[in-house]
Amino acid sequence: MNVSAHPNAQGSPLGKPAAYVDTYAPGLLFPIARQGKRNEIGIRADALPFVGVDSWNAYELSWLDPRGKPVVALGRFRVPATSPNLIESKSLKLYLNAFNQYRVADTGMLRAILARDLSAAASSAVDVAVMPLAARPARRSAYPGGFCLDTLDIDIDTYRPCPDYLRAEGAATSETLYSHLLKSNCLVTGQPDWGMLVVRYTGPAIDRAGLLRYIVSFRQHNEFHEQCVERIFCDLLARCKPSALAVWARYTRRGGLDINPFRATPGADGGWNDNDNEIRQ
Repeated sequence: MNVSAHPNAQGSPLGKPAAYVDTYAPGLLFPIARQGKRNEIGIRADALPFVGVDSWNAYELSWLDPRGKPVVALGRFRVPATSPNLIESKSLKLYLNAFNQYRVADTGMLRAILARDLSAAASSAVDVAVMPLAARPARRSAYPGGFCLDTLDIDIDTYRPCPDYLRAEGAATSETLYSHLLKSNCLVTGQPDWGMLVVRYTGPAIDRAGLLRYIVSFRQHNEFHEQCVERIFCDLLARCKPSALAVWARYTRRGGLDINPFRATPGADGGWNDNDNEIRQ
């Protein structure tokens, strides 16, 4: 699928050669309306079935101090799931690179610029943290507490989303199930996106083999990270009818960025911590 085939992609840098810009250029940011893909899975704009956030980590963030000395930092951007727009990832990479030769008074000023521009693109307030490496910021790699579905000895032959695999029955239980076998493809370029998916719920016991087959069924599916997680959340909610549900994915980085969408029924944060790394991140 090429960029011109996507209705929201006119003017997007995705799938096109992009000149390197090394000084501040907020016009590089490219928003994509969420509602079009939400309509496909029956999500109404005025009645979202979830709360959540898209937590981005930026590993290639740099700028110049007032004397021309480079500063390098980690960035973290939290885009609320209620925002009308998501931000296309290549455009964010190009935008961040545009600070490489741009002089900024201090870290607080950079944070304010990023928050202003990202919030304008998302049409909602985006929380921004900037952590210079000189201050020795720390993150940890961690595995979810729960059962890894990847150990199941099963046959799989379906690689397009198949919610028919999802079923649950019996007495209510609370558990965490996860898999490192999530793979989907960029909606526009078809390039692979790799991730870990975590499902934490309370309700009738979800069939584990069916859930793993369902997760793997995204392997040839073209959709953005955020959209895949929302589709998975809605399929689980409809098919398994949990009383509480949290779904999140930790995608590996591309272009110095990783994207970690989180969706949950209100109050079901599931212990999600967006400061934890998946080992491949």
